[in-house]
Amino acid sequence: MSEARGAILVVDDERSMRDFLRIYLGRAGHDVHLAAGVAEARAKIAEREFDVILTDLQMPDGPGLDVLDAARARSGATQVIVVTAYATPETAIAAMKRGAYDYLTKPFKIDEVSVIVERAIEKRELLRENVVLREELRGRFRLDQIVGKSEAMRRVFELCRKVAPARTSILLSGESGTGKELVARALHNHSGEPRASGPFVAINLGAIPDTLLESELFGHVKGAFTGASNDKHGLFEAASGGTLLLDEVGELSGAMQVKLLRVLQERVVKPVGATAEREVDVRVIAATHRDLEAEVERGSFRRDLYYRLNVVQIHLPPLQQRREDVPLLAEHFLRKHAAALGRPQLAGFAPDAMRALCEYDYPGNVRELSNVVERAVALETGGRISRASLPDLAPRRRGALGRPQVAFPDEGIDLDAVLGDLERDLLLKALERSGGVRKKAAKLLGVSFRSLRYRLAKLGVELPASEFDDDEVTPPPHDDPLARK
Repeated sequence: MSEARGAILVVDDERSMRDFLRIYLGRAGHDVHLAAGVAEARAKIAEREFDVILTDLQMPDGPGLDVLDAARARSGATQVIVVTAYATPETAIAAMKRGAYDYLTKPFKIDEVSVIVERAIEKRELLRENVVLREELRGRFRLDQIVGKSEAMRRVFELCRKVAPARTSILLSGESGTGKELVARALHNHSGEPRASGPFVAINLGAIPDTLLESELFGHVKGAFTGASNDKHGLFEAASGGTLLLDEVGELSGAMQVKLLRVLQERVVKPVGATAEREVDVRVIAATHRDLEAEVERGSFRRDLYYRLNVVQIHLPPLQQRREDVPLLAEHFLRKHAAALGRPQLAGFAPDAMRALCEYDYPGNVRELSNVVERAVALETGGRISRASLPDLAPRRRGALGRPQVAFPDEGIDLDAVLGDLERDLLLKALERSGGVRKKAAKLLGVSFRSLRYRLAKLGVELPASEFDDDEVTPPPHDDPLARK
């Protein structure tokens, strides 16, 4: 260890031991400080933060564990090594429970000191790097880092800032690719301390079979089922003190909906095979591209679970409804992908390329735009993105009956996104033909006025009330079969 790597405090009432460690560790390049007892050590810890502290366990003015407590109160990253001439298993256990990194027994070999101090400093550096990385991530996933200036996104940002500090459950709705996980991370980072410094855990509920999902969420005990060779904490416990994102919550089976409801009501989990419950402190954010209210009316989603999840709903608009954000998003993705692919010479888009990007409908929303720009960055050989580097972004052709002729690529399509796009297009066409009178538009579409109003609200389409329309503002009743479509 020839390089100075940290500040070390040696606490011992024996002067010879202090001098020996000062000389040895100083020659190794460390910044060594000395204290003859607990009181002096506390004073030095109050003045500055140390990377490593070596403290004797028994001293005339108090136990070394008091030094350990003072160090942990000052900084959880400081690594404390306890030195004692009377080591017993009980002594070691007590020290480790109080947060000691390790312990040395007198008399010790000098090589032992080298190895333990070196490892303690490495752990301290890892913790420091972890804090820096966590702060960088928190900076990346903040509301002011989400690209968007449209009125629809400004409403989303405003609502997020209002509800982020609360423990309230939030339901993020919107088509696939609209950025629901990005918003969930931003909500976590704006939730305030100590939750914002806690873990953010995300799980896609639709990607895990029911036979494994219960163990993933709630954990299991050893022997609970074949292959359960050890106890395992579930994601609710892993996210305790922080936020758990339940993505694609609409995919849950009926049995899992019941189990999730109990966790949300009681704030406890019961691992598979366990007899006792465990408390969890988790802020739950659920996300779905499905219309959960319609799923409730069809009987495929529990009404009580829906109300537990949908305390506050934040709907993310599709990119087609926030076209003014396309240039901002395109430039953002250009910088991101150009840096990742080593193409720093790319600076902007040719006018015809940007025009094509702005005119496209994006059934895959923001995720599709990101993929389009990444492809262009990979193919472009000039100084800016040309139209030739973009894929075919021509508007979809219409058939004889006004039905969209959707291309079916080899890799498949996002059916929900395509159907949602079709629904939005037909609603807007009906409103245009009816002159904005919603009752007439509903008649053209063969649905009730309430059903039309519900669909418009779901899609974020706001219209001034017409004198020919019903002025009531209540949501569609649960017994209206047309509102379920």
